[in-house]
Amino acid sequence: MPKANVFNMAGEKIGEIELSEAIFGIEPNKSVLHDSVKNHLANLRQGTQSALTKGEVSYTTRKPWRQKGTGRARAGYAGSPVWYHGGVAFAPKPRSYSYTLNKKVRRLALKSALSAKAAEDEIVVIDGLKVEEIKTKPFAEFLRKVGVESKALVVTENVDEKVVKSARNIDGVAITTATILSPYMILTSGKMVVDKAALAKIEEVFA
Repeated sequence: MPKANVFNMAGEKIGEIELSEAIFGIEPNKSVLHDSVKNHLANLRQGTQSALTKGEVSYTTRKPWRQKGTGRARAGYAGSPVWYHGGVAFAPKPRSYSYTLNKKVRRLALKSALSAKAAEDEIVVIDGLKVEEIKTKPFAEFLRKVGVESKALVVTENVDEKVVKSARNIDGVAITTATILSPYMILTSGKMVVDKAALAKIEEVFA
């Protein structure tokens, strides 16, 4: 049974908690994780690249010179792709790169990512993750005490404005909620700092 250390907001270890075997204890599926990350990155692409084809460039269609007798290569018109400033032969056009993975694959990818974190002892549970006021320095100090050295993913049960604003200026720290976790966020973070209530929500939703 995978376990995680439990800390309070003072950064003191107060015990351990058992994690769900079905979510945090499976054998990570590398192939599915790769598919999930590739899908996430594809969905982020804007697809706004564009270039003019030979039919769209602003050039006259008049033949530059006669076909024979000049000693020069044959030329049909100045907008030809082989000419400088001519149209692009296979011009990129705006398109959507997004696609969807089926629900079973997405869920397996998330469980694989969480299990990989648990196996590496990179999950820290906080008993009551909340702050009294919006202050970056105390929150950064709290993260340091629970073992966050560089990157971290802070997971709350619901959107907590005070936590979000306290952590958003800390380099390498990302904030999310339990219901919108993604394998990409988990894999690109260092430690996962999870509120105890958020952990219960994860186990309830993704079990």
